[in-house]
Amino acid sequence: MTNDNIEIIGKNVKDMYGTFMGKVVGTVTDIDGSIQSVGIDCGTQGLQQIQYEQLVVQGETVIFIPKWRLDSQRLIRQKQLTLRRLKALMDIVSENDSMKEDAEIIHEKYHSKLASLDEMESEIKSKLVGRLIELDAQMRSAKMLWFDAKVQFKSSEISEATFETVKSCTTEVIEHVTHEQSEISNVQKRIADLELEKQKITTPAEVIQESPVSYLDTTQQQQVVQTILPEVPTKSSVIHTESIETYGAPIPEFRSETEVICAFPEPPQQVTSKTSTHHDDDWLARMEAQ
Repeated sequence: MTNDNIEIIGKNVKDMYGTFMGKVVGTVTDIDGSIQSVGIDCGTQGLQQIQYEQLVVQGETVIFIPKWRLDSQRLIRQKQLTLRRLKALMDIVSENDSMKEDAEIIHEKYHSKLASLDEMESEIKSKLVGRLIELDAQMRSAKMLWFDAKVQFKSSEISEATFETVKSCTTEVIEHVTHEQSEISNVQKRIADLELEKQKITTPAEVIQESPVSYLDTTQQQQVVQTILPEVPTKSSVIHTESIETYGAPIPEFRSETEVICAFPEPPQQVTSKTSTHHDDDWLARMEAQ
């Protein structure tokens, strides 16, 4: 048994916000004797295996660090370093253009690293959102216990001392939950800031690569527009002219031969609406005579 085993076994475990979790009852070690996980008796929640990296020994107490905190710290640290190196590489190339070909291999390496960190970031974001939902449920539960105890005290069901005990315990839980919620919000903000920083560094190169594509797209659109040019007027244009006439548009004075041939016969213009109303027979007679 290693010295780490001797130091940790039998000690109480609390989370980093001071809430009691249980007691260490044993450890699981690797072949070289290093601790892999720690067994903690959490009472009604049973025996839980916690990764040793999530525990820190402080005197007679073992402090439990949430997994989301370790993962987010690792992500932020790696992404910060990768972005700094990528920016330094781009500065070197901008100062000495002859090193561009030599820098492409390292540049691709850092871009691949950022892609893998993006996948890790997506998983951590989901964990943070899930943890916030859990904390919100704990907050509502603590407030309900406090308010129910207050109702019982007002209805003389419990003593004032009991009510004060409930109030003190629930207030402590609410403070712990509020503290963790604040930390998660700070982590989310830091991750968002790093994403903006990444876009500032990587966007210029992407714009250069995308510009030819957008140019080709614009050319294709122009070609499509040019293919839809107005055609030479044909016989169908007469139909278009008549449709305009139905809306009261003036009749053009000049008519092409095509339009004269294809136009439908219309009554002579000198015949007014009044005449056409009372002398239909005369109008038909004149048309037959022509």
